[in-house]
Amino acid sequence: MTDINAQLAETPAAVSGGQGTVRDFFALLKPRVMSLVIFTAFVGLIAAPGMLHPWLAFVALLAIAVGAGAAGALNMWYDADIDAVMKRTAKRPVPAGAVTPPEALGFGMVLAAGSVLVLGLLVNVLAGALLAFTIFFYIAIYTMWLKRLTPQNIVIGGAAGAFPPMVGWVSVTGSIDLGSIALFLIIFTWTPPHFWALALWKKINADYSRAGVPMLPVVAGTDETRRQILLYSLLLFPVTLFPALTGTVGWLYLSASTGLGVMFIWYAWRVYRIREGQAAEIACKKLFGFSTMWLFIVFALILAERAAGVASFAPVFG
Repeated sequence: MTDINAQLAETPAAVSGGQGTVRDFFALLKPRVMSLVIFTAFVGLIAAPGMLHPWLAFVALLAIAVGAGAAGALNMWYDADIDAVMKRTAKRPVPAGAVTPPEALGFGMVLAAGSVLVLGLLVNVLAGALLAFTIFFYIAIYTMWLKRLTPQNIVIGGAAGAFPPMVGWVSVTGSIDLGSIALFLIIFTWTPPHFWALALWKKINADYSRAGVPMLPVVAGTDETRRQILLYSLLLFPVTLFPALTGTVGWLYLSASTGLGVMFIWYAWRVYRIREGQAAEIACKKLFGFSTMWLFIVFALILAERAAGVASFAPVFG
């Protein structure tokens, strides 16, 4: 953190102790990421067997959202040195000098502690513990360790983004069931091809190279990254069908997700085959855009089934 401290020491905001507005502190929460967390956690709440009082469901979602925001703030605190040298992150509140590192750290710690306590005390202890582990995993395992150590950072670290639907599920059931694991595995397997498609963009790849972050395209090259994207996309197809085997979903989800899985593989195949020039860049951007939409639709299908009263399959196991 010495580099960013030296840079921030030269800014007026650092001299005065930070002049962050409400908007700056809200940006620390990574609201786009938070919105995805809220959505997938909500699906976990709805998909779980049993019922949770609407008020407790609201409390659970709020705590999960605040916990995600806390993780975002702590990530920006620790990664401020990296953010400062990457064009797409240089305007974040800490490297821009609007919020000082100690302020970001304190803000994140307070939100993390508060969200875990609220979820644990008002909903159930296991849900609170799982939220605490999620925050710890994202900050200590991914941000502080894996991100700067290995090109497999996004593979292992992707577990942090896959926990929210499981936390939502556990908020209802008080236990970790195969159904919740199925939802976890979908996001876990989806994360590598999604983020590697982004990392293949020339300007993003240049950012990671400049910051010394060992993303797969930087360390192993673009050809190997394309191969890994295709492999994970092929693996994602059967993983997406796993909720049907646990009795979590019905025919609507199964049929629609099958078609979406084929489309995902097709976009990944184009990334694998098209490797030169503007066409290669476009193929990566299309996969990234489709994968973002894909995750939303797959989880929305579960909500649609519940709203329409579609019967779930009998569980094969679980």
